[in-house]
Amino acid sequence: LMVWLRRTTHYLFIVVVAVNSTLLTINAGDYIFYTDWAWTSFVVFSISQSTMLVVGAIYYMLFTGVPGTASYYATIMTIYTWVAKGAWFALGYPYDFVVTPVWIPSAMLLDLTYWATRRNKHAAIIIGGTLVGLSLPIFNMINLLLVRDPLEMAFKYPRPTLPPYMTPIEPQVGKFYNSPVALGSGAAAVLSVPIAALGAKLNTWTYRWMAA
Repeated sequence: LMVWLRRTTHYLFIVVVAVNSTLLTINAGDYIFYTDWAWTSFVVFSISQSTMLVVGAIYYMLFTGVPGTASYYATIMTIYTWVAKGAWFALGYPYDFVVTPVWIPSAMLLDLTYWATRRNKHAAIIIGGTLVGLSLPIFNMINLLLVRDPLEMAFKYPRPTLPPYMTPIEPQVGKFYNSPVALGSGAAAVLSVPIAALGAKLNTWTYRWMAA
């Protein structure tokens, strides 16, 4: 019974985090990226996605103790998001309208850290968490640069649910800062480490709660 309860709790956590990451993507990844708040949105998005990835990936990886499961978790997040994008496609939006974040390479770095340090949990938290935070904004900016004329897409497919004050306007690139990748990577690298530690602690709490 305890084994069943422990596994149920584990898989429930994985589903909750993966679903939340999907919702974050849909809400933060549409054309707001390419309007007046483009760079600010990218930095906030980088932090949210890095922390969401690292908390679930390190939990899953430490639960199994097998390097590679972080990448598997990132694959689950990616598949969830692509399925959710199908709803936008059905409404008439182009399929690349909501950009799917690139989680898998960053999760692979976490796996590699865990493997290279001979399954050292603390190294995975500090080094792996830092690498995830540093790399994810870089991969996502490359991802965004490949989208076909995103600003034109924004004006061509406005969301019907948006209030008038959120209507797309001409972008003011560099209005607040000139390097969203650098700011996003720096902030995400700092925040991903304590969030990774939280994911590791959640794994311990799950075991203790199930064993109580």
